[in-house]
Amino acid sequence: MVRLAAGLNDNGELSAEVETRALACLERFGHLLAELPPENVRVLGTNTLRRLQNRSAFIEQAEQRLNHVVEIISGIEEARLIYAGVAHDLSDEGRQRLVIDIGGGSTECIIGRGRTPLELESLAMGCVSHTQRYFGDGKLGKKAMRRARIAAAREIEPLVEHYGEIGWQRAIGASGTVRAIGRVLAVEDGRAGRIHRDGLEALFERLAACRSLDAIRLKGLSDARRPVFAGGVAILKALFDEFGIDEMEVSDGALREGALYDLLGRRQQADVREATVAAMAARYGVDMAQAERVQSTLDELFRQGAADWSLDQGDNRKLLSWAAHLHEIGLDIAHAQYHRHGAYILNYADMPGFSRQEQRVLALLVRTQRRKFPRDEIADFHRDDQLLLQRMGILLRLAVLLHRGRRAEALPAFSLAVMKKGLVLKFPSGWLEANPLTAADLAQEQAYLAATSFELRFA
Repeated sequence: MVRLAAGLNDNGELSAEVETRALACLERFGHLLAELPPENVRVLGTNTLRRLQNRSAFIEQAEQRLNHVVEIISGIEEARLIYAGVAHDLSDEGRQRLVIDIGGGSTECIIGRGRTPLELESLAMGCVSHTQRYFGDGKLGKKAMRRARIAAAREIEPLVEHYGEIGWQRAIGASGTVRAIGRVLAVEDGRAGRIHRDGLEALFERLAACRSLDAIRLKGLSDARRPVFAGGVAILKALFDEFGIDEMEVSDGALREGALYDLLGRRQQADVREATVAAMAARYGVDMAQAERVQSTLDELFRQGAADWSLDQGDNRKLLSWAAHLHEIGLDIAHAQYHRHGAYILNYADMPGFSRQEQRVLALLVRTQRRKFPRDEIADFHRDDQLLLQRMGILLRLAVLLHRGRRAEALPAFSLAVMKKGLVLKFPSGWLEANPLTAADLAQEQAYLAATSFELRFA
């Protein structure tokens, strides 16, 4: 086990020992993944990478070893994927269920029905982080276990009333900590596949009677799981107490399986990101007719310029399409600086299906759509991605500009030719003369792009 969370200090810095161990593990995975196409692989980073201060440097090294992109997902997205993994693992009886997953650095609590999550929450505590905080000196005992349980209960308390109002009929636990507790209790009482309150309370007391982590000796508990077992038991005991759980089923499905089903959905044109974009557009009152006009023109610009600008790879076309549909969401806040408002929303909203990096790209594209080109924001991205993002931003800017008048009639056929840092846009003879405002906008755009060393010519 790598246990990335074990190497993270309170300042968000990763120890050299754990970083070396993690990168060595990823290098081994890189060899195993070498023959797989990128679209068949998803690499997800969760709580520790969310908290890591210098995450860009670590991710760059990780991606070099894996030869695949590492996506950092939010706690809410992690919860959604966990629920998907559990929902596919269990029979659907139509009853509402509470799903709990205790990871290394976070604990996810989800209420859902069938395949649909209804309420999602991610708490900043996990078996590794909790063990470090309350048993960091290696000592156990009644007082230490009580402190750990109370601390976990305090994290859970804000959810209790709201979750109780929503309600559930089944409690389900997922991932390594819950499965490890389930295995230990199954040896004790023979009730495999379920965790009962009485068994969990007895296990809690047995751990409280131990003087140290090294003194834990339980049948069914692996040596690899022993160092973080007490923290996980304290959290699960608090969850049983606060939510009033008497019995919990143990699921074999969790984040990994959820990510696989999500990847399968993308391959079968059932991408949850499409639903997220549609929901956001509706929530923020987007003028969909205008959004479709912008997207249609953006598609044509992309078709003509993508190959020469090396844009025809990965999800670039989808990201531009989503940016076109969401480029005006900031209008729901204020017309002035709406491109900045929209970028802020996309940076910080919970967007099911999207990684943090994808949200950053969407936010940048929406920020880029008008006025001065945001060179400082682009500079925050990896240097290898900056030219690509500039080019994507320019195509969106042009599509938005050409529909500034919000007219329903279609644009005439036009041609686009691109160079390394330039582009030529040609319209039918006389069209620009008949549309002087568009010509003026294009002239202004020349000045904006010149400041970024891109040359725009039009005729």
